[in-house]
Amino acid sequence: MKFRAKINDVGCLNHFTRVVNTITKLTKTCVLRLTMDNMYFVLSGKVANGGVSMWCELLQVNFFDEYQLEGVSTEANEICLEVAPENLSRALKTAQNAKTVKIKLTKKHCPCLTLAAELPSLSSVSRIVTHDIPVDIIPRRLWHDFKEPSVPDFDVSIYLPPLKTMKSVVDRMKNLSNYLVVEANLNGEMNLKIETDLVSVTTHFKGLGNPPWSDSASQSQDQSRDVEDMARARVDIRKLQQFLMGQQVNPNKSMCNIVDQRIIHLILLQEDMSLQYFIPAVA
Repeated sequence: MKFRAKINDVGCLNHFTRVVNTITKLTKTCVLRLTMDNMYFVLSGKVANGGVSMWCELLQVNFFDEYQLEGVSTEANEICLEVAPENLSRALKTAQNAKTVKIKLTKKHCPCLTLAAELPSLSSVSRIVTHDIPVDIIPRRLWHDFKEPSVPDFDVSIYLPPLKTMKSVVDRMKNLSNYLVVEANLNGEMNLKIETDLVSVTTHFKGLGNPPWSDSASQSQDQSRDVEDMARARVDIRKLQQFLMGQQVNPNKSMCNIVDQRIIHLILLQEDMSLQYFIPAVA
């Protein structure tokens, strides 16, 4: 297996750093899946057991000036690594003003992603800062756990309000309860609700709009569904807050799909990356 990539453009480097910083806020460890065309950060939590899951997809050609990959075999030309994104984030912090950054899969005392940043220098001699980030190689027999999740058959899909506004609301509500009800309908309305024995608080959002999913999309929005009828899910407020705290990628679109009483599926879209985050409902 071989992997090496190179970033020369500071804008691409900063964008990649923002994506990694976002992933760092969402999970302590994840799987980095490398293919010829894409790079994926995957968290495969068992939703049935209350775990969140995440799927972040980057189009490599929009980030890297050079990108070479030799996977485990010709028919399985990809590599899966378990990595702590915080270690990658720390390495990228030292490379913010770098002329070039090279990332390579190496074998040191253990498998590593080696990041080498060429920093500006007043002399003719380049300064190279190197970080060895330990990784675990995921055997091929486990790869089936890290494939792209299917869009769940949702009851309502809605565009999210501005993420900063939503974060501000959730931050305040966290002081009142450990759980939050997210509900929305097909009339572009979303409510965030706290309901306890002592207090009931609701924040209303209107005119958000509902995404136009194609017929082929996996979804169960019944055409006969009353547009005022709310689909809802009660979720751990910390998991939603974690998602909102991590956002540094300024998405073009942000959406939420709700499977009534079961799950919320959050989606952030940009031209060259997408992030999906699944939070299971609690009773």
